[in-house]
Amino acid sequence: MNAFTAIRLPVHRGPAAWSTILPEVGQPVALDGDITVDVAIIGGGFAGLSAARRLHQIDPRLRIAVVEAGRLAEGASGRNSGFMIDLPHDVSSEDYSGKGLAADQEIIALNRAAISFARSNVQDYGIAPAFFDPAGKINGAASATAHALNDSYAAHLVRLGEPSEKLDEKAMFELTGSRHYVSGLYTPGTVMLQPAGYIRGLGAGLRRDGVHVLESTPVVRFEREGASWILSTKRGRIAADKVMMANNGHLESFGFKRKRLMHIFLYASMTAELDDETVSRLGGHPRWGITPSDPMGTTMRRIDTAQGGNRIVTRTCASYLPGMLPSEATLARAARIHRKKFADRFPAIAKAPMEFSWAGHLCLSWNGVSVMQELEKGLYSACCCNGLGTVRSTLTGIGAADLLCGVSSDIAAHFLAEGEPSRLTPSPFDRLGASLFLRWREWKARSE
Repeated sequence: MNAFTAIRLPVHRGPAAWSTILPEVGQPVALDGDITVDVAIIGGGFAGLSAARRLHQIDPRLRIAVVEAGRLAEGASGRNSGFMIDLPHDVSSEDYSGKGLAADQEIIALNRAAISFARSNVQDYGIAPAFFDPAGKINGAASATAHALNDSYAAHLVRLGEPSEKLDEKAMFELTGSRHYVSGLYTPGTVMLQPAGYIRGLGAGLRRDGVHVLESTPVVRFEREGASWILSTKRGRIAADKVMMANNGHLESFGFKRKRLMHIFLYASMTAELDDETVSRLGGHPRWGITPSDPMGTTMRRIDTAQGGNRIVTRTCASYLPGMLPSEATLARAARIHRKKFADRFPAIAKAPMEFSWAGHLCLSWNGVSVMQELEKGLYSACCCNGLGTVRSTLTGIGAADLLCGVSSDIAAHFLAEGEPSRLTPSPFDRLGASLFLRWREWKARSE
C-alpha cells in the first residue's frame, strides 16, 4: 500500500492583500463528509484550478474535486504581483533572456497559450475584465547599468522578432509620476491580473460547472486502497480514481522530489487606498506595472478602483527557506525596505501609509525544470513554478490534465521532455550559499 503523509501544511505570513481588498465572500465551501470522484486535485491555485478547467473541457462527465488547504486566492495565487508574462522571463539571468532563440520561441508560444486559456476563462465565466488587463508591462531602469540590461534584452527581442518600445526618462515620469527611472522598455504582451479576482472567478465558474471546489480542507494524508486513492482530511475522506498534486513546493511536503526543490519567499507591501489629494500629487497613469531591469530589483505596480482601490504595490527582498516558514522578523525587515524603496520613487507621497505586507512562496529547481509528470500509476503532479506562478502554473495544470486524460498536446510534451530537477547541495551549505547569493544580488540591484 502506497501512503503519503504531509510533514507540513502551508503557513502564510501577512494577509493575502489582493483578496483582502476585494469584497468579502461567504463562508468557505469545505468538505463535510465522504465523497467519491474521478479526479482529486490537491491545491486550488493557478495550477489546480487550471487543471480542473482543462479536465472539464476534455470530458464534462468527469467528477472532479479541487481541495484547497485555505481559502481560494489566499495562498500563493493571491500573493504574487499579478504579471502574466508572455516573453522569456528567466529570473536567474542578468536581463531575463532565456536559453537561446529556439528555446525562447517555444516558451513564448507556451506562455501565450496560457494567456489565451486564461482569457477564455474570463470570457466564459464572466470574470470582471479589470481582473484581466492586457496592458503590457515595463522593465524599469534606474541606472546606466540597468539601462544597458534593457538594451541587451531589447536586442534579444529583435532577434526573436518581438516588438518593444524604449521609453525615456520623461515618458517614465509621465507614466508613473516618479523621477526615479532613467528609462524603460515596454513590451505589449503581458496581462496584468488582479490575481485574487481571477482565481475567485475561476473557482466560482468551476463550481457552476459542477466541480467540487473545496476550501479550508487540507489533505493530511493520501494512500492507495485497491483501485482507488483515499485522501484524508479532518472532516471527511475523498475516494478518487486518480490524484493530481498541484501544490507547488508542498509537493515536497508529501515526500516527493526532496532535496531537489528550492523554496524562495518574496515579500511585498501595498499602500492603503490613496485619497484624491494624494493621487493628484502623484500624477501618472492609474494602472501600470514595472518589473526591474535587473531581476533582483524592485517590482512596482499601480492599480485603480476597479481592481481594488487606488494603491501601489512594492515587491522586493527574497529568502531561501527550505522549511517553508518565513519569520515575522524577516517580514518586518522587508516591510521597512519596501517603505524606503517606495519613498525613493515617490518622495511627494512618501508618507502614504502601507496597509499590508506579506510573504509569498515560490518553488524553483536549480536547472529550471518543472515537475509535471506521472509520479506513480494514477498519481500526477503539476508543480514547481520556477518563479513564474501565473503562467507556468497555468501551463503545468493544463499539461497534467492532458497527460491524465491521454491527450497529446504541445504543453504536455514540453514538460515531459524536461529532465528531473537537479539535486541540491546538502544542508546547511544550500541555505548558506543561497542566502549569500540572494543578498549579493539584492545589494547589486539596490537602486533598481
